Amino acid sequence: MFEINVLVQQGGKFVVFPNTISKLYKKFKLSNVYFVRPNEHTFKYALKHFFLNLSLSWRIIPYGPIYVLKSIYYLIKGGKDYTQDILNELKNNNPIYHSDLQYLNHS
Repeated sequence: MFEINVLVQQGGKFVVFPNTISKLYKKFKLSNVYFVRPNEHTFKYALKHFFLNLSLSWRIIPYGPIYVLKSIYYLIKGGKDYTQDILNELKNNNPIYHSDLQYLNHS
């Protein structure tokens, strides 16, 4: 938590790029949360989501083109900022780091 708070104070943020995928007449809203470090650009994250929306969202009639325009908006804006919400959630759940944890590699 300390490192995350320091990075956020230096300009880091948690951002989301909304995706809308259509399957027949149903729509599914998906999104990933990315931590963007200070002095890092969000373009590399946004471009993937823009092309996903461009290829899959337009089929939802009549709202598909609106979802693509929304994707362009968040591409230009740098994502939807969820930093404060995520910090509040982390603070409420109080994650604890244990340096003695062993992670198994199942290959």
